[in-house]
Amino acid sequence: MSIIYRSISKDASVVASAIDATDIVAEIERIHKPSAVVTAALGRLSVAASLIGNGLKGEEDSVTLRIKGDGPAGTLIAVADSRGNVKSYVSNPIVEIPLNQYGKLDVAGAVGREGTLSVIKDIGMKEPYSGQVPLVSGEIAEDIASYFAVSEQIPTVCGLGVLVNPDLTVKAAGGYLIQLLPFADEACIDVLEKNINSLPSVTNMLTSGMTGSDIAMKVLEGLEPNILDSINVSYKCDCSRERVSKALIGMGRDELISLAEEQETAEVCCHFCDKKYYFTREELLQLAEQK
Repeated sequence: MSIIYRSISKDASVVASAIDATDIVAEIERIHKPSAVVTAALGRLSVAASLIGNGLKGEEDSVTLRIKGDGPAGTLIAVADSRGNVKSYVSNPIVEIPLNQYGKLDVAGAVGREGTLSVIKDIGMKEPYSGQVPLVSGEIAEDIASYFAVSEQIPTVCGLGVLVNPDLTVKAAGGYLIQLLPFADEACIDVLEKNINSLPSVTNMLTSGMTGSDIAMKVLEGLEPNILDSINVSYKCDCSRERVSKALIGMGRDELISLAEEQETAEVCCHFCDKKYYFTREELLQLAEQK
């Protein structure tokens, strides 16, 4: 079980969230069976979505992160609820490219360095809030920080990491999100900058035995932090036969009738969890009449 920990500085001017999300990214690998570099990319985006979702206020709120880059992985999507439970999808799960100049998985090469990051927050308003920024690196963490700086004017530091074993299983995955409130002073910012510049990578911290709680405290070291709270989160898809039925109705009457004429049973597969739903010809015709 993955756990998100939130810490806060003594003067309440900085809040940090951190997670060891190894279990979540392992489930992503199990469901989508991606190549190593796509596991790293989709894992990073999913960790970011989980941390951002956990910061939403309403019980029914959700956030969707969508990256459309010019890399071979295509579109990456991660959706999180207000607890931080997350589900994700990638259009091209198998990408085989060389390691980057540092001998590591080339996430930016798979995602692309040109494109957009969209953040859609459904927070109970008439229309969801949507913000979009150009990709700044394709490494995802920098792109998340850029979104907050540009679209929400919140100074943010984001660290994300996924370490994949040679057999494609996930050895470690996690991340942190640090956000400054408007009244944070220069002394606080100086301490944070020093901390960030000296921090090991997320995966190094996790493989050395640090927990999400340890990381949440480490990033605010020198600011007398305390743990605010913690919450268990997981990879969680909320698909159902009812939701799939509504999606089919949305195809339109003529399309459903045509589908019913072509096959006795239609199979619909959820992109997020790979669960399959089956609809008989009679059921498709019944749905067509509901349009």
